[in-house]
Amino acid sequence: MRAYYGQFKLVEVQRTFYKLPRLSTVRRWRSEAPPDFEFTVKCWQAVTHPPTSPTWRKAGLKVPEGAKDRYGLLRPTEENFKAWEETAGICKALGARVCVVQCPPRFKFTPENVENVRAFFGSVSRHGLLVAWEPRADWGEHLDAVRRLCEELDLIYVTDVLRHEDALMVLGPVLYTRLHGLAPREFDYRYKYTDEDLRRLKAIMERVEAEGAEEAYVLFNNVHMADDAKRFMEMIGP
Repeated sequence: MRAYYGQFKLVEVQRTFYKLPRLSTVRRWRSEAPPDFEFTVKCWQAVTHPPTSPTWRKAGLKVPEGAKDRYGLLRPTEENFKAWEETAGICKALGARVCVVQCPPRFKFTPENVENVRAFFGSVSRHGLLVAWEPRADWGEHLDAVRRLCEELDLIYVTDVLRHEDALMVLGPVLYTRLHGLAPREFDYRYKYTDEDLRRLKAIMERVEAEGAEEAYVLFNNVHMADDAKRFMEMIGP
């Protein structure tokens, strides 16, 4: 990680999504990083993904048969609230100010899911965290409703601004964008961003600043993420 710290000032921790690490582990990460280095944390999947998700099997997680319908999908259950508190504890140990809550593709825009969003985020303690919510699925087709929810619940709407520039209508003081590639599929982790792609991204960031955003988080989520991020940093300057 020392080489990484020398090139970047931020990392989004993915490991926390699959299975929460020990507090002693994340405290070591924090102590080894420079004081001004920032961690953002991806919320534990127990909050967002049901135990039937393949990501649970990948992580080797198991829950009692009778409790499977009490995890994930932002349900306002004791189990989900506990999973959030454990995630928040990891954020505190890392000194993170942003927690990314990514919902699964099956979490579609429905009255039930809208109410789950309200009930869950309206109930949990933020512990001083900014909550960056990435709903995915078809929520991008309902941006007026998404904007109202984000304003009501003080959420940062997360999307890929190179794919969905119209989502900037939900822009608040903080932008958080995760870039997943530009091939026909919604996610193409093997995609390498071209110079033209990065120039367009730079123009979007300039627009975001002009429209009043105070800060922007730009995260590349592809195989070539390190190289693409360095090229973009060189393009925008210090």
